[in-house]
Order: sequence, then C-alpha cells, then structure tokens
Amino acid sequence: MDPRTTALIVIDVQQGFINAHSAGAVPVIVRMVEAWKSAGAPVVFARFQNLPNSPYEKISGWTRLRTPEEQAIVAELQPHIGDAAAVVDKGTSSVFANGAGRALAEAGWTDLVFVGIDTDSCVYDSAIDAYHSGFRPWIAVDACASSGGDEYHSAALLLARRNIGSAQLITSHDAIARLTSTERAYS
Repeated sequence: MDPRTTALIVIDVQQGFINAHSAGAVPVIVRMVEAWKSAGAPVVFARFQNLPNSPYEKISGWTRLRTPEEQAIVAELQPHIGDAAAVVDKGTSSVFANGAGRALAEAGWTDLVFVGIDTDSCVYDSAIDAYHSGFRPWIAVDACASSGGDEYHSAALLLARRNIGSAQLITSHDAIARLTSTERAYS
C-alpha cells in the first residue's frame, strides 16, 4: 500500500454507535489512524447524521443519531480530526454520497482502507461503492464492528468476501505492515 495513494477511511466512529458490541474496535481504529498519520498517509473521517424524514426514520422507524452528542466522533479520535484530509458528513450509509466519491478520486487515491462502525451497514456499503467506483477497497476486519453484535459483523464480512474478494479483507496489523513497508521503499 503506497502511503501517497492509500487513504484510511474511518466510518462513523461516533458516540451513538458505541455499545458493548462495538467499543472494542475503537482502540484498533485509533492505532490505525496513528499509523496512517505517522506514514504521512491520508485519513478521512465520515460522520453519519440521521436527518428528519430520512429513509431510516420513514421506513425503518429508526430515529437515533440525531443529537450532537450521538453524532460526535468518539473522544479517542477527536485529537486526529483537525489534521484529517477530510471530514465527510453524510445522511446515507455510504461515504460516497453527495459527491464524496468524486473528491476521493480527485485526491489521487487508488486504495481505500475502511474501518469503523457498523460493518454491516456503512462500512460494507462504502466498500462496495468504492469497488464499483474503481477504487481498490480494503476492510480491516478487526478495526470494524457492528453495534448489532458479532452476528451482523460476521455476515457483512461474509458478503464482502464474496463481493469484493477475500484478499481485500485484512487485519489492522497487516494493513499497517503493508503501509509502512511501502513507506520505507519510497523514503
């Protein structure tokens, strides 16, 4: 992974998505953000906002992630937001909504490493959209979680193996090792 063209996309690591099922992924995500920053590679934060009359509300009856407290990115990641390549606010599951995909492509990035919450929704949908938009998507499996529990996390990874390829699912350790080994090659 070339640190010049491989962005880390941190999906919805927000207070409203943190529970007993998802909290364990946060330290792994923080470690990845720190590794990306250390390598001089780009980090993008995505932040979900459930707007009034959204499909989540009208169809599913889900009204969470409305308040600033629920929408806040977790405290452990707050120090990294200011120097992020971008912060994308979105009202849909995919980070590719509202032209963000075009901005990612214009940045010259070819590979996108996805981490965050929920594996079965926003992470999976973003990885699929990246694939269909011509990016090489990667999912760091231990840096993702589902607030619905491991059953949903595992189901999303099963579908991702089928739809973007099993080689695209890696561990955080492997992602960092690939990034830093390539970084040394370009130094």
